[in-house]
Amino acid sequence: MADTLNHDAPEPSGPGPSVFDLKLADLRAGDPLRWLAAGWRDFVRCPRIGLFYGLCFFLMGHALMAVFRSAPAYVLALSAGFLLMGPFLCLGLYDASRALEQGRRPSLRASLMAWRPMLGTMAIFAGVLLILEMLWGRASLVVFAVTFNTMPDAAHLLQQLFSRENVEFLITYTLVGGLFAGLIFITSAISIPMILDRQSDAVSSGLTSIRASLQNPGVMLWWGALITLVIGLAMLPWFAGLFVAGPVVGHATWHAYRQIVPAG
Repeated sequence: MADTLNHDAPEPSGPGPSVFDLKLADLRAGDPLRWLAAGWRDFVRCPRIGLFYGLCFFLMGHALMAVFRSAPAYVLALSAGFLLMGPFLCLGLYDASRALEQGRRPSLRASLMAWRPMLGTMAIFAGVLLILEMLWGRASLVVFAVTFNTMPDAAHLLQQLFSRENVEFLITYTLVGGLFAGLIFITSAISIPMILDRQSDAVSSGLTSIRASLQNPGVMLWWGALITLVIGLAMLPWFAGLFVAGPVVGHATWHAYRQIVPAG
């Protein structure tokens, strides 16, 4: 009898599949341009949603300009707000692109509520990125403090920063900023679309984003540079270009995720 019970008892199952078991796509150099093209098509198909989020990006740009006038030392660090807030703000754009992909009509109200099912996960992920943002801000202040005896005033900031005497400062400041911007980018490149699509946890999504960046370093570096170029150019005419560039990049990020992570 005991033998029968032991024979019929289910064997204990092993651990489930790890996030490292998820197969990711190998990318080509032309893929980021295709993602932007797909993002533009989504923007054209739901322009009202895109322009609403574009307005949010526009206001963020002017907030950054206000910081430049009052506290120039924080500008480069707070510019990470586009990297920090951008992916969360784009959550509604990811929802709209997913609706178009599924043949549904996107809704602004639905896009604004898309974060509710994964509120806890998003809060954890936001906390991680916020820590990186705070470290970036502290590192920026240290670089300024080591270089300047007094903080340069905003009226003559660019003239002082780009003088020959401050070449070492510019190199150090750029390297520090690039390091933290890179950490934020590779951690969030596809993580939030993955949280939305698969309801995955913050750690798994962040690790998958890092894996995708390490598996395709050249393409992801090109994608990050392309985003920087597009957003940088959009900021030139008083941030007006962000009305279109911001949502197009947001939609494009969904298509980047969709290609990198297989449907499942």
